[in-house]
Amino acid sequence: MAYYSQPAAANYHTPPAHSARHRGYRVCDQCGAVESPSVSKFRLCGGCMTTQYCSPTCQKANWPSHKAICQHTVEQVSAIQYGDDKIAKNLRKFTSAHAALFGWAGFQALQLKRIPANIRQSALLIELTPTSETESHRRFSIAATHVVPRTYICDPLVITDIQRREQRCRQNGGIGTAVIIIQCGSVSQVMPVEVDPPSKITWDTRDDWARVLHHFIESGRTDFQPISTTPRGIYYG
Repeated sequence: MAYYSQPAAANYHTPPAHSARHRGYRVCDQCGAVESPSVSKFRLCGGCMTTQYCSPTCQKANWPSHKAICQHTVEQVSAIQYGDDKIAKNLRKFTSAHAALFGWAGFQALQLKRIPANIRQSALLIELTPTSETESHRRFSIAATHVVPRTYICDPLVITDIQRREQRCRQNGGIGTAVIIIQCGSVSQVMPVEVDPPSKITWDTRDDWARVLHHFIESGRTDFQPISTTPRGIYYG
């Protein structure tokens, strides 16, 4: 097992704040702005409850490209068998709350800093099991993680949405879209993450990403801040 002189996150060794209500940082699907909860809170799309926007203006501008996948997601949830519909809704909220952690784990699991080409052929699958917790960010526990082929995703509309994001990302100088699949039983949530060029990403490469993922999920934390070692020093976030 690899040894690291620094923890994977600034608050890794601090006691879990079970009573605090946390919220994961979000990125606007239209303009790419990062949410600053102390200044403004982003809004989720009221239809699919997964895509987020920094303003009504960005949400309106993004609607022509988002419409098909949004309506498809709503239809899928409506068609789910009774009992699993609650899991689907909880899964969307859970994924949104832990978006920063899942995005980091996907980047590490696919080894995108070492092998950027992996983004085109592999995806991270995170299997969950339900818990008895009532808070949205603690309703699931990690059962297993796997790196799987991107062909694991068979839904044509989901594939089209990922391709749209990849095209936009590459036009802006990125390497493409990392795919994280959050799954509980027969219900799944696909989380696409547009990735900057590795040269612009200062996150440390970590082989202990699965242990870190378990640690933060089981602690009920959504305030994960990855470590970055730069010539100017060590930073978190």
